[in-house]
Amino acid sequence: MFSSKVFLCQAMSEFEKIKRSHVKKGELFEDPDFPATQASVFYHQKPPFQFVWKKRPKELCTNPVFIQDGTLQYDITPGKLGDHWLVSALGCLSVTKGLFYRVVPADQTFSSEIDSSDNLDTDYVGVFRFRLWWCGEWQEVLVDDRLPTVNGKLVFVHSQHSNQFWAALLEKAYAKLHGSYEALKYACSQDGLADLMGGIIETFSIRQDPTSCLKVLGRLLKTTSVTTSIVQQQMKTRNQPEKLANGILLGTNYRVLCIDKVELINGDQIQLVKLRNPLPTLSEYVGSWSKESLEWDNVLTEDVERLNCRNLNEGEFWMTYQDFVKTFTSIEAVHLDAETSKDEPTLRSKSTWQMKVWHSQWQKKGVSAGGCRNNLDSFHINPQFHIVLPESEEVVISLSQHSILEPKVIGFAVFPMCKTLSAEIMDKGFFKKLNQFTVPLTATVDKFQEESILNKGVTSLSPLLLIQQMSPASPSIETKINSYEGIFLQLSDEHKTLNAFELQDVLEVCLPNDYVKSCATLEVCRQVILALDTTGNGRLKFSDYKNLMCSLKHWQVIFRAHTKGTGSVFRAEKLRDALLDIGFHVNTETLSLLAFRYMKRWNFTIWRFCVLYLHLATAFKTFEKKDPLQNGYVKVSLKR
Repeated sequence: MFSSKVFLCQAMSEFEKIKRSHVKKGELFEDPDFPATQASVFYHQKPPFQFVWKKRPKELCTNPVFIQDGTLQYDITPGKLGDHWLVSALGCLSVTKGLFYRVVPADQTFSSEIDSSDNLDTDYVGVFRFRLWWCGEWQEVLVDDRLPTVNGKLVFVHSQHSNQFWAALLEKAYAKLHGSYEALKYACSQDGLADLMGGIIETFSIRQDPTSCLKVLGRLLKTTSVTTSIVQQQMKTRNQPEKLANGILLGTNYRVLCIDKVELINGDQIQLVKLRNPLPTLSEYVGSWSKESLEWDNVLTEDVERLNCRNLNEGEFWMTYQDFVKTFTSIEAVHLDAETSKDEPTLRSKSTWQMKVWHSQWQKKGVSAGGCRNNLDSFHINPQFHIVLPESEEVVISLSQHSILEPKVIGFAVFPMCKTLSAEIMDKGFFKKLNQFTVPLTATVDKFQEESILNKGVTSLSPLLLIQQMSPASPSIETKINSYEGIFLQLSDEHKTLNAFELQDVLEVCLPNDYVKSCATLEVCRQVILALDTTGNGRLKFSDYKNLMCSLKHWQVIFRAHTKGTGSVFRAEKLRDALLDIGFHVNTETLSLLAFRYMKRWNFTIWRFCVLYLHLATAFKTFEKKDPLQNGYVKVSLKR
């Protein structure tokens, strides 16, 4: 009689590995990727004082907690060196509880007790984890709990009146992604809202068009968007107040909850906007229609009861729409997709945004960095993204770059696509005609500037398309090619076929004595056999040889058309156009990989160009065999 047990093994996360390892060693975690040094605080400027990192929360107070009593008591302050925009963004996050606990896992503690279930989250070893939206995906960021102090006190974001440390540690995780605490000073509330909530930011200026603001609010509140309003500070001076006379804080994102109308006793109707202050401990709204305002005495009783205006949650208040457009300068909305918004109760049953993310990059020397519209000859080689909408819909496009410390000047343009156009990638000719393009197309201002980018929006993608195969031998030159049949047969086997080594010998004799003769290499011959051999024997028939010689002539004509002024090579920025002429449409990612594989010093010689073409031909031939129905995708298995 045999008994067996089934063990389900799940990959252990880095967080779990660190906790198990340090519990076993009895040591506290020290993050090697974000060390406790001056450079982690200020990488560029030199502060007039020295930071001390030796302080952990247990050394800063007697009873530290991660989150106060399982609730979210928000008393966060930027401290002397922290950033107000980050406190504002954290405040908005804290009032959207579902999104908050996605970023800040609540099952973390400073307790060292070990329970019977062997739950690692109860074992304090000085490591904490957070989830931040970074480069188009949620990333788990691990930090130790050593915090920078001056004279034994925290000087960055921290809890002002309680012993909570989630905000200070979250700021450290955010600083780790950016490289230092100093780097956070060059960000803004829009960056914080996007990275903390995982969405696309869209900004509306209230002052430029106050008449359409109500329509914008109504549309945003029907979707899975976290809508906020803010009073932007043009330039902060020493004597400038931090809040307006009505109590509205400057530079703070107020969550817009809803819009509604009430009827007064005299029959008039008032349009109201309900907001929530993310920093209620710092200031309270005291303007017209505030909680204890006398204006509510003139409202019909049923409206007062319906809006529950006397028993609002902490930080919530009403104000008239007229006061709203006079007070706030901008609306900043974070658009969330269905997967992200499902955890937030206030966004349920609302119209969801569908998000599509592309990762791409500008590569130097013209591979995919074509510069701005001033560079008409190279603008078309910038990354292009084809968006197809089944019907008229609203689309929001966001372009961001991965470089934080040294950002480049980047941008994108959107052009309508004519229904008669079928190409996925538009060439130079289209971009010289202002109204006949497809995009969005992204560009750096400077030509040949290198940068990684992230493009988000709503779209659909089509597979790569092969237009032309190997060129057949034409009757006009077939007679000349047939003159070399004797040499071919002399080196061939009994089946009248050649292998790669024998083909190299034939090409050495048959190719003209110019730079095309450089194609008589073993690498080219092997790629020719791989592309043309249909039997799997690794050998070439004479009929295939004739097609090869004709194709080499065709490739030479195309190659020379793109080498004007550069001798026997063409530059990398010409590659896309050359491939289009020869019959291939490839996306930017494929183009970049081909350039890295076959370029030498950012140039192409004729033999490298031929090998590149043969490589593509083989890849497409293999793809088409595995996709007989032409669905645009194939299934692969490691077994075959």
